[in-house]
Amino acid sequence: MKEELKISIDDLFELPNAAVYNSESYKPVSAVSIDSRNIKKDSLFIAIKGDKFDGHNFICNAITAGASAIIIDENKAEKFSNQKIPVVTVKDTTTALGDLAKVWRRKLNTKIIAITGSAGKTTTKEMLAAILSEKYKVNKTAANNNNHIGVPLTLFGTSNEHEVLILEIGTNHFGEVAYTANIAQPDYAIITNIGNSHLEYLKNKKGVLNEKIALFEAAAARNGIVFINNDDILISKTMLDYPKRVTFGFESVSDIKGAIDSYNEEGKPVIEIVYKDLKIKQAFNIYGEQSAKNYLAAVAIALKLGLNKKEIIAGISKFKPIDKRLNVRTFKKFVLIDDTYNANPESMRYAIELMPKIKAYKKKIAVLGDMFELGDESAKLHSELGRIIRRNKIDLVVTIGESMKNLDSELKKLEVESIHFDNRKDLADYLNTFKFPGHVVLLKGSRGMRMEEFSKIIESKAHA
Repeated sequence: MKEELKISIDDLFELPNAAVYNSESYKPVSAVSIDSRNIKKDSLFIAIKGDKFDGHNFICNAITAGASAIIIDENKAEKFSNQKIPVVTVKDTTTALGDLAKVWRRKLNTKIIAITGSAGKTTTKEMLAAILSEKYKVNKTAANNNNHIGVPLTLFGTSNEHEVLILEIGTNHFGEVAYTANIAQPDYAIITNIGNSHLEYLKNKKGVLNEKIALFEAAAARNGIVFINNDDILISKTMLDYPKRVTFGFESVSDIKGAIDSYNEEGKPVIEIVYKDLKIKQAFNIYGEQSAKNYLAAVAIALKLGLNKKEIIAGISKFKPIDKRLNVRTFKKFVLIDDTYNANPESMRYAIELMPKIKAYKKKIAVLGDMFELGDESAKLHSELGRIIRRNKIDLVVTIGESMKNLDSELKKLEVESIHFDNRKDLADYLNTFKFPGHVVLLKGSRGMRMEEFSKIIESKAHA
């Protein structure tokens, strides 16, 4: 059994501007938490001030639950000066969480794979975890805990019992990837793609690339390997900056080459992947072109980590579609594509293009909500969906949201049938009366549009 990792008193003194009180009673801890509800005995509690709660208000609960030391804001020092356990004061507890996670990272022998991109991060992570688990003991980012809080906590949840950690790295503001990548220090890094995401803050695709490329920089600084999506023109242009690289793609000459051989009646692709003298061809149990691209990315990393054909096929066969992410549900008389987790222009296009590939029912209806964080490009990017919808012969488009008015106007110019709703009740009433049998239905929008609430109405029609 490998030695348990611990945070020592020297590690605490290493934190910038830290002062440690009652240090003589400190005993090394092997667990770190920011949630007083899940404290383990003899763990370190860090009081984080969030949008809704301030961890300083729960310090007594944490101590009662078993915390043997606490990290607090230096402005709160007087309030907790009577504590008998070790108390560490810092200028900013959120920064201290990241700094301490960086210390933990140095103690880990685990190989770290970090994934970012405009679309497909979570699906690629889950596919890769399913595949790599055939050979290694794997830990991964839970759900989408991929920010400046989630990444450190995932590291603290990783021990040297884990041979591989798969980290998802998210962003919507400049500097966030650089911050979390500096903590994670990845051995392998991949950017799934560069799209029109978070433009309200990142301005344009070049801004998105400049933000996400920090992940490659962090891996390269560690002499790690970067995985280049050669089909993405912006990513492929960075190739020469990284001598230790592996390229993959469907459309371009690459180290690892993918091809979609065909689609079956359900719209599931048959994929072929070629690497040197290895060829993997299989009927994929997942829908859509984007899923195929995510799979190719996962396989590229798996091959580099030494998995063989048998292990890759066995691993992906255990992968299950992620809830609300291009999740195709087949009912007795219609098909529902529930892609309600989030939306940007690229993921919208992939979802719309899937619809005609599902041939079980001829009629196609898309129920679409606003795409958020597109800044000054919002009206244009919503309108541009019109030509994608017409090209894919969608019979009816139902929209909701201020920005989706732009798409509705464009569809009327293109003579595609569309209906726009200004409020949720009217859309709900419409869906309650719509005859869904014989249709393939797409439901999609950004997270704040709560489109998943409409999926319950549509699902209820299957049992009517």
